[in-house]
This record gives sequence, structure tokens and C-alpha cells, in this order.
Amino acid sequence: MPGAAMPAAIFALTVAGLALAGCAKKHQRTAAPPPPSSSPRAASGETGLASWYGHPYHGRPAANGEIYDMEGFTAAHRTLPFGTWVRVVNLTNDKTVDVRITDRGPFVENRIIDLSHAAAGAIGLIGPGVARVRLNILSAPATAAAQNWYAVQAGAFLDQDRAERVRAALEREYGSAHLVFRPGSPPMWRVLVGRAPSETAANVLAQRIGQKEGTAFVVRLDPATSAQRQAAPARNEASAP
Repeated sequence: MPGAAMPAAIFALTVAGLALAGCAKKHQRTAAPPPPSSSPRAASGETGLASWYGHPYHGRPAANGEIYDMEGFTAAHRTLPFGTWVRVVNLTNDKTVDVRITDRGPFVENRIIDLSHAAAGAIGLIGPGVARVRLNILSAPATAAAQNWYAVQAGAFLDQDRAERVRAALEREYGSAHLVFRPGSPPMWRVLVGRAPSETAANVLAQRIGQKEGTAFVVRLDPATSAQRQAAPARNEASAP
């Protein structure tokens, strides 16, 4: 009967629709929140090693002043302006994730980006800890020329006295050098050399320092960097040699 056949047909279509929806859900890629829609620009970026960080930095201020949430889709980069959106492609498995730059780092040579726990999980980075990636810039905030200053990080030390000795030696050799305090567990003293108006100029200095001193890479000088310098704990004179 036509009346009996119709409910059966509707039931079959419903089951088929649910099955298709289930398949689509299985193949859906976990993605970070989309980047700002204001003039995104796909640009080829760096290729290198990525790592990730969680505790003990979770819940502490990031370099841009925000509280770091390791389950948010953020990352640390040495030179990109805060607020830049970057697509990170894991070259091992082709998984991608979009992250916003809110912090500075990684302060380890040969690594180019530190991802949040959530972002690392989205591209299969939690287990291996480190993977080769490509960075594609999606959008970046406009920055005034007066804000674009770079330095060369020539070392990071747990002991302030040792950091000061290295800073003084580098200042005699290359000019301006200062210490920046990096809170953490344990805290760290970074030695920054020079003040260049472009990454190109800073890279020239980094090559000079690297040839003689070893570790040397370019970092951006943010207003927060100066604040960290001013807020650094006082040197313990009792421990001085």
C-alpha cells in the first residue's frame, strides 16, 4: 500500500542520513579557533623544529601579559609580533593547527616555535615532543617602525653572577649587552646583545657572535622585555665571587 510504503522510505532515508553524518564526523579535523578575518595573508614561513610547553608555565603571565592557558591555541616565537596568527604544519604527518603568538621562545637553539599543549595535541606532537614543521603566516598586526627592534641572545643561565660575567665580556667585544630575567621553574637569566632595527642587521651580528661564542640567535625586543629587565630581582651580593 502507498500509505505503508511511505513511512518505510522515510525511515530508510533517515538511517542513511545518520550514517553519512557519522562518517563525516569521524573525518573532521580538530582545528583551533580561526584567525582574524581582517586581511589574512598566506605567506611561506620558516621550517624547523617545533616543541611544546605546559606546566609549570600554565596559569602564569606570558610575554605579552596574558595569562598562559596551555589548553588554548597559542604559541611562543622569538621574533613574530604578538597577535600574529600562524598555521603550523607538521611535516611528519601533514596535520595543521592555527595558533596566535602570545609568548617568546623557544630559547633553545635550532627550535623555531613552542606550541601550547592543545596545539601540540592537534598535530600529534605530544608523544614525540619535537617535530619538524613549516610555519605559514596567516595575519599579522601592523607595527610601527619604532617598535621593531631586535637583539641577539647569546646565552641563558640559572646563575645571575655567571650571566653577568658573560654579559660584561660580550659588551666589551660587541657593544651593548644586557640581562633579561625570565621567570619560571627554575628562573633564568638571558644575555641579549645589541639593538638592531631589522632582523637582517641582527642576523649579521648573530653570525659574528655565533662564530666565536657558539649559541646565538635573533630575538625581538618587546616593551615587555624592558619591563622584565626592570622587574628582575636584585643581585645577591653575598654570593658574588
